[in-house]
Amino acid sequence: MARFLAAAAAAATGVQVGSAMVATRFVVDQTGPTSLALLRYVIGFCCLLPVVWLSAGPVRFARRDVLPIAGLGITQFGILIALLNYGLRFIPSARAALIFATFPLLTMVLAVALGHERLTLPKILGVLLTIAGVGLALGEKALQGGGAQEWVGELAVFASASSGAVCSVLYRPYLRKYPALPVSAFAMLASVGFLAILAAGEGFFVSPPRFTPGGWLAIVFIGLSSGVGYYLWLWALGHAPATQVTVFLALSPVTAAALGALFLGEAISGVSAVGLACVALGLWLAHWRALAP
Repeated sequence: MARFLAAAAAAATGVQVGSAMVATRFVVDQTGPTSLALLRYVIGFCCLLPVVWLSAGPVRFARRDVLPIAGLGITQFGILIALLNYGLRFIPSARAALIFATFPLLTMVLAVALGHERLTLPKILGVLLTIAGVGLALGEKALQGGGAQEWVGELAVFASASSGAVCSVLYRPYLRKYPALPVSAFAMLASVGFLAILAAGEGFFVSPPRFTPGGWLAIVFIGLSSGVGYYLWLWALGHAPATQVTVFLALSPVTAAALGALFLGEAISGVSAVGLACVALGLWLAHWRALAP
């Protein structure tokens, strides 16, 4: 039952990431990438803080665990998002989603290398199928040209996926020792401090960014959904292997495609439908033994 709930939480996070990526693409040109990430996690932290306080009060972390958890938070919530936001300035969101879909593959390789997981054929096939499915679902959009420096955006998004894979594997020991909710809040708070320093370099505190009304709505949505989404993400990582959690990130570009069809009138081709079927089959294979009765 715990594995099933972890899969459901990971799936919800995959949908949240896709929705936030669409909203980020909408607002990223109105401010710097670091300033956007700072606003995102200030709102996310404010969303989590009262829940942490009301649920169990503050949790005391062992002194030796404070810096590692803070470092993971800075990487997961600060560096990852800043790199992703920066990359979206140079390449289309569809191509960014395809590159980011390598996240579970990178996680699997690292988890196996560190001895945290065993390499099984269904898991390998599942991860590869989800990546192939994402590519098919995105189709030509993933190949559309970006700016003159699109290679910079591609490298930034790949570095973002790599940093997330590292965190997904290294979080597990701390999520076994402490509840996911206070770990989420503390990690997010650490990232806010880090991002505030970087945002100062963008002039955030000298001249606060000016958003359109639609931009502010996007910022609030991204922040609130991030607070809930990353709690679910860490809870899932504490109850299931990292590869089986991160593979659900394949739902993020699927979500982006569905939102595009719903709100922007973008058609979903037959090839895209095949891609969605590959994603579904890949998710089933990756969880084949875990969800078997």
